[in-house]
Amino acid sequence: MNHKNTFKTLGAVMLVEAAFMLPSLILAFCLGEPARPFICSILITAALGMLLRLLTRGQSPFSSRSAFVTAAAVWLAFSLAGCLPFCFCTGFGSFIDCLFESVSGFTTTGSSILYDIEALPRSILLWRSTTHFIGGMGILVLASAVLPSRGDRSYYLLRAEMPGPTKDKLLPKLADTAKILYLIYIVLTLTQIIALLIAGLGVFDSVNIALATAGTGGFSVKNASMAGYGNPAAELITAVYMLLFGVNFSVYFLIITGRISRALKSDELRFYLFLAVAASAVIALNARFFFASPGEALRLSFFTVTSTMSSTGFSVTDYDLWPEFSKSVIVLLMLIGACAGSTGGGIKCSRALMLLRAVACELRQIVHPHLVSTVRMDGKLVDDSTLRSVSRFFAAYVLLLFAGVIVISADGLDFTTNFTAVLSCLSNIGPGLSKVGPACNFAAFSPVSKLALSLLMLFGRLEIFPILVFLSPYSWKKS
Repeated sequence: MNHKNTFKTLGAVMLVEAAFMLPSLILAFCLGEPARPFICSILITAALGMLLRLLTRGQSPFSSRSAFVTAAAVWLAFSLAGCLPFCFCTGFGSFIDCLFESVSGFTTTGSSILYDIEALPRSILLWRSTTHFIGGMGILVLASAVLPSRGDRSYYLLRAEMPGPTKDKLLPKLADTAKILYLIYIVLTLTQIIALLIAGLGVFDSVNIALATAGTGGFSVKNASMAGYGNPAAELITAVYMLLFGVNFSVYFLIITGRISRALKSDELRFYLFLAVAASAVIALNARFFFASPGEALRLSFFTVTSTMSSTGFSVTDYDLWPEFSKSVIVLLMLIGACAGSTGGGIKCSRALMLLRAVACELRQIVHPHLVSTVRMDGKLVDDSTLRSVSRFFAAYVLLLFAGVIVISADGLDFTTNFTAVLSCLSNIGPGLSKVGPACNFAAFSPVSKLALSLLMLFGRLEIFPILVFLSPYSWKKS
């Protein structure tokens, strides 16, 4: 394998990461907060980036294997460099706690080990939200959008990072696809900021909420998350945008290019919206006695459902107190997640729909052996290789889920806590149930469990196989 490609890409993205720390540094200077965490972090990150770039001149095309290894290496390096501001800040504990927070930010999981978020400097809070914004669309997609184009030699690299069973380019050139994705991403973020300002929130809060919503991350600047504002209008706006950021961005591309009818015919989009509406109605009905009125029941249920499905993780109420049926629906939504090609997590609606249709197809063939039954998505035949890929992904997902539960169960916490903690990290959701519910955090876990959960976040964000390839000794051998 050509390691030069990996180290050269690492150098480039570390320079990009150093640049993204600058707004937090400027805010620290403006507010008179300690600037040392960001000055040191920027210098270290930029120096390493420059060194890697200087030592690795020239670049060759990425193979599938080298792209997977590079994608995993980039996310690991980004998380390590991203935890430096936390390490230099007095509000955090051990290095593992800082790393957990950083990985949670970049993978847009939103799980936290912090008890008093509001005690942190605003510059640190802005950096936490910025990690969500960077990780939401993808580090390598970002690099492809802002760095000079090198043609499509890194197509495999983009495929290794983008979520979903299929990774199609919107435009012939990879760099143009990345720019289109980020343009849509930024426009949606800016419109949410404006909407939140109109709803009565301050600039700092509006920006942080929008950055966290865009990346479907869920880091809040309030200890009580969105409930800390007591602003129903802001909650509704955020719920709508969480739903929007969970949609496949190719749908928005089709809409802005005038192909609205084709966009609305997406089977995955219909399945995603159906789940959101149905789950909101079912939970509002099942948990109706926990709310003051039917309107409040629908509003808070819709917010919780969109927050869970999009894997954002914001909360406006402690749903851990709801009936078991409602909590079971929430766990199911945590598993399914958002659409492929969105900033959300989970196994993705497209995979869930393919699996359901494959099961229905198998049943039809058992009942009618001579019937030729096929699986279709958007009216097109799903080939056997795609179905095998989806089945293998789901099998790997389930194996990692139970392996994670076994590892962290050594801490002695209850099964609900362990299972939903692993599920939330693997699906990049944020809060779970019981001791990791919306009113709690992940601080109770041991350092070993925090490292395991951090690794699961990376598995979930990169959809398992890039990390497996990275950890495989065969991947590091020369061809």
